[in-house]
Amino acid sequence: MIYRFLADAVLIIHFLFIGFVVFGGLFALRSPWVALAHIPAACWGTFIELTAGLCPLTGLEVGFRKMAGDAGYSGSFIEHYLLPIIYPAGLTRDVQLGLAGFVILINVAIYGVLVYRLWFSRPKNSRGSGDNT
Repeated sequence: MIYRFLADAVLIIHFLFIGFVVFGGLFALRSPWVALAHIPAACWGTFIELTAGLCPLTGLEVGFRKMAGDAGYSGSFIEHYLLPIIYPAGLTRDVQLGLAGFVILINVAIYGVLVYRLWFSRPKNSRGSGDNT
């Protein structure tokens, strides 16, 4: 029973992590320090999608499921849990690249807004205008 609980806990953490990868930049708009955690998370999520890799959380969850007596599953977390919701057909390389592109576009847009806000909220003489008089 404890292994099933642990597998479910890892599953919840994995869903939250994916949500943070996709939407964490929005939190950074409110609190820029969140970017310190979000940028590496977004890079990791994008890397996993671009390389068709498996996140370590997937292996951890599958391992706990097997220890609980379940069969576990093969493939990635996205393929097993998210794709049946979004795309009933299954995970293809094109879909993975599309998901990675989606994460990249959302985060480039969000961080573009954040940089714009930070740049234009600074006093004019500290923006590197070269005018030190």
